[in-house]
Amino acid sequence: MEILWMVVGGLLLVLGVLGCFLPALPGPPLGFLALLVQQLRAEPPFTTRFILVWLAVALVVTLLDYWIPVYSTKKLGGTRAGMWGATVGLIVGLFLGPWGLVIGPFFGAMAAELMNNQNSEVALKSALGSLVGFLLGTVLKLAVTAVMGWHLVASFFA
Repeated sequence: MEILWMVVGGLLLVLGVLGCFLPALPGPPLGFLALLVQQLRAEPPFTTRFILVWLAVALVVTLLDYWIPVYSTKKLGGTRAGMWGATVGLIVGLFLGPWGLVIGPFFGAMAAELMNNQNSEVALKSALGSLVGFLLGTVLKLAVTAVMGWHLVASFFA
């Protein structure tokens, strides 16, 4: 049974890492589930406090992931149209591969700002805000999920 929980945890971690890049998958929550599944082993490797701390971290990072792109777009002068354009660009970017996830929000925000009668300078700033927010959110999710992964792998050898 131990091996089963390790395999399930490993698969959840892989999905968690993918979820750091794909908006359809919640990266840090899946990484947390990978840790939580390990508690089903005969000798749970983590303390209750450890699990509760990582639950809080996963929740906070997930919420920040939604807030950071909106904040950075707004901070660099984007309007509501730019934020919606970035969201639509992200969805379209899903079908264009990994680079689509990066450039989709950028071009979506820019196009929406231009359609909202903003000048090209405002549109470019909004697009850059969207890109910066997406990249910051992705790096934050990946860092947290990587640390969870380190703890997961370490629990296999404990």
